Formats: sequence, structure tokens, C-alpha cells
Amino acid sequence: MSEFKAVINDPRDGKTYQTVISGHHANSLIGRKIGDEFDGIFVGLPGYKLMISGGSDKSGVPMRVEIPGTARKKILISKSTGFHPKKKGQRRKKVIRGNTISAELSQVNMKITAFGSKDLALLTNNEEKK
Repeated sequence: MSEFKAVINDPRDGKTYQTVISGHHANSLIGRKIGDEFDGIFVGLPGYKLMISGGSDKSGVPMRVEIPGTARKKILISKSTGFHPKKKGQRRKKVIRGNTISAELSQVNMKITAFGSKDLALLTNNEEKK
């Protein structure tokens, strides 16, 4: 069985909410790609529509849109996802994961594209600390 930590971004107020997805809901996300839109019922948000925007595996290796599949690949990259250079024009070979969700991922980043009727904070059981 797969288990992911879902990081859900709310574009209205700029807050993020975290939930754990496990069981058959996590298995339904396997095989989807970055940019795919799906119903929020899979992460416990009925009525919401979510879009996958990225993720990372247990080692912290980020996903990229340009790399097909689920495998890790070593590519030469400049300033973008997965590498932030210290000098202008610097490039480096980095390990990057493909754009498809697999069981090796530990975190999946999502953003809300359509809102439901209930409040997001109530559905995710996140309470702000004062």
C-alpha cells in the first residue's frame, strides 16, 4: 500500500494544508502526471478539484514536468526546479525524478482549481496555533 503526504495550496489566501493519503485513495493517484486534474474526494475534499503541481521522493529528489515516467535521471540543468545556482549562468548535473506519480514518492504537491462548498480548514482538520 502506498502512502503520500499531500501538500494542498489554496490560491485564494496563499495558505497550504497538509494531509496524509493512504490506502485505496493513494493507489488511485499512482500513474497520474504533473498537470493532471482530479476530484478532491481522493484526498478527503469532496466538491473540490485539484491539480498535481509536483512532488518529491523519500530522498528529497524533486519531480519535473519535462522528464517522462517515474524513474530518476541525472540531467544537466540551469536555474529552475531542483537547482538554484550561486553564480550567473552556472549549470550542474542533478538527479531529478520523472513527472508521473509512483509508489516511491513521499510528498505530492497539489493546488486547488475549483472550490467546494465547505471550508478547507475544517475538512483538513488544521487548526492555527496562536
